[in-house]
Amino acid sequence: MAGGGFVSQGEVKQYGGKVTMFVVVACVVAATGGLIFGYDIGISGGVTSMDAFLERFFPSVYARMKESSEHQNQYCKFDSQLLTTFTSSLYIAGLIASFFASASTRLFGRKVSMLFGGATFLLGAAINGAATNVAMLIIGRLLLGVGVGFANQSVPVYLSEMAPAKLRGALNIGFQLAITIGIFGANLVNYGTSKISAGYGWRVSLALAAVPAIIMTTGALGLPDTPNSLLERGQTEKARRMFKKVRGSDNVDDEFQDLVDASESSKQVQHPWKNILERKYRPQLIMAIAIPFFQQLTGINVIMFYAPVLFKTLGFGDDASLMSAVISGLVNLVATFVSIFTVDRYGRRFLFIQGGIQMTICQVAIGIILGQKFGIAGTGSLTKASADWVLVLVCGYVAAFAWSWGPLGWLVPSEIFPLEIRSAGQSLTVSVNLLFTFFIAQAFLPALCYLKFGLFFFFAGFVVIMTTFIFFFLPETKNVPIEEMGLVWKKHWFWGKFVPSEGYVAMTDRKTGA
Repeated sequence: MAGGGFVSQGEVKQYGGKVTMFVVVACVVAATGGLIFGYDIGISGGVTSMDAFLERFFPSVYARMKESSEHQNQYCKFDSQLLTTFTSSLYIAGLIASFFASASTRLFGRKVSMLFGGATFLLGAAINGAATNVAMLIIGRLLLGVGVGFANQSVPVYLSEMAPAKLRGALNIGFQLAITIGIFGANLVNYGTSKISAGYGWRVSLALAAVPAIIMTTGALGLPDTPNSLLERGQTEKARRMFKKVRGSDNVDDEFQDLVDASESSKQVQHPWKNILERKYRPQLIMAIAIPFFQQLTGINVIMFYAPVLFKTLGFGDDASLMSAVISGLVNLVATFVSIFTVDRYGRRFLFIQGGIQMTICQVAIGIILGQKFGIAGTGSLTKASADWVLVLVCGYVAAFAWSWGPLGWLVPSEIFPLEIRSAGQSLTVSVNLLFTFFIAQAFLPALCYLKFGLFFFFAGFVVIMTTFIFFFLPETKNVPIEEMGLVWKKHWFWGKFVPSEGYVAMTDRKTGA
């Protein structure tokens, strides 16, 4: 069938065990790694819309902001490559760091990578808060990027390995929930610090990135290693004890044996970056590239990075632009709970497709309104009614992303890789995500200047493409044990031709008793 394929739950092994408070607490603590990513996404746009920050570090942009706006091209107010470099430099650093994080996660465990990421992010926050020139700002951003690269590589893998199959979606989305909390918190901080009359509010906003870094670092200190990671490092008995604690049962022999088998297979793989290119891993490889690529081309980080800048560009006042960003951040946070409560009930495909349709409608409508009000020349203004409609549509778009492509863009890649290439696969996902985050962040302000309202049609077109891709090529992975995921690809109408039958027969035989 062309609808993405489906594996009945009868063909996939269902293990025993129960959901323990130990696992829930561990996953909640690990998910706080998303706070640092979310805080950074939310803080940068608000800071770059503050007059005191622009006047000190980007005086040419500040001068344009103070010019008469009667005949000024509203789309080009913030067009500055130096300004976008401040925002996007973090993501190039994260891209490079993710490759080192892959080796660290594999050799030393997921916990060590989280600790290193949190500590590096903390150092970057201190440098940014104390910045006296653009060079210090960018150095601080680069260190923040290293922290994000390590956290984004290790946290989703940790969550997928600790969670039982029937709750893996909800617990893994805790990472995205932490991101949205970070964004919302950053929006509130920006709104509050913008009121500081002495003009150092931007410094407080940047320095407070230390708070989520401390939360993540101290939380990681108390986390246990996953059984998968312990097996990967040869600690079989410790892994068995941890697995019994994770599942809350002594009757875990069947599932633990599958983990041991997967671990033994993974040890035969000396070069995971080379092996990931093998034909049998083609479905996972394509998804690890396509999903984060499409996630960024929804245009979401344009909204999240530059929400205050965008609203200010469209004629919202200083306070109104920051408050509008707070509103969209709150919508983002609340809508993420929709995903948590529905992802393991309705599945990944349903949320992907529904979210894609809603995002397309909202983006096209925003483009039409801006085209009518500002035209090609970019001169004009929004009426209050039009501005309210833009805000409503932005919130509708953000909500759709928050319960679909936002959390699922991290969940699905983290759960589809076999253990032998899991760290490399997650690193590839993070790298593609950060690479295109960098491109989008670097290109948005110039693109807004030159493509004008057509930029929203551009992103809407990509949402249509990626939703179609999901419909045809992503099988449903809900409630499938992570070590049994190969069966899903084998039964898919398209990917089945790439996946060999051997390697899955033994697990099926143990299930049926053959």
